[in-house]
Amino acid sequence: MTLLADSTKGVYYVAEIEETIAGQLMITYEWSDWRNGNIWWIQSVYVRQEFRQKGVFTELFHTLEALARVQKDVCGLRLYMHADNRTARRSYERLGMHQTKYEVFELVLDSASAEGLG
Repeated sequence: MTLLADSTKGVYYVAEIEETIAGQLMITYEWSDWRNGNIWWIQSVYVRQEFRQKGVFTELFHTLEALARVQKDVCGLRLYMHADNRTARRSYERLGMHQTKYEVFELVLDSASAEGLG
């Protein structure tokens, strides 16, 4: 609910098929001093089972990419994924994304939020 009440934290995008929510993604923002621009982080990607492999995520991604390209302060799109998710990896690569040399490190400070981490 926090993000819905405060759009500076991010925004959700949903895809509908015949008035049914088929999928979603969320973006959050990171300022990059190296690139002097905002990076939009794609998070919370989900496509309902019955709509998978039907281009729902691709459409969401292309919409987001088009929006980002017209924003002068957006310098890139990024996301992270579980290293074993081969299906997601293929999808992201087909859309022109590539794996970077960066790895994610984390120190969890709130044990309640750590429960869902893998």
